[in-house]
Amino acid sequence: MPAKTVKAAIEELRNAVQSLEGAIDGRFDKERDLSEFEGEVRRVNTDRARLAQELDQSQFRANRLEEVNREVSRRLVTAMETIRAVLDR
Repeated sequence: MPAKTVKAAIEELRNAVQSLEGAIDGRFDKERDLSEFEGEVRRVNTDRARLAQELDQSQFRANRLEEVNREVSRRLVTAMETIRAVLDR
């Protein structure tokens, strides 16, 4: 009987070690997946910051063009009024 008990204990130990190895492999897989996920989050945040900066620059340019457009319109109106005044003389 003791031989069977030792064999049974060895088999249980073997099964426990295999279960532990499976759990460790699973944990490593989760860690790797988490690391990849964190890297993706960093890349998304970097892209978001870059896009926000580009949007700010585009908005600044649009505002500047609007100001220039108003100035050009004002000058055209002044020029047309001057021409009309000269023609009316």
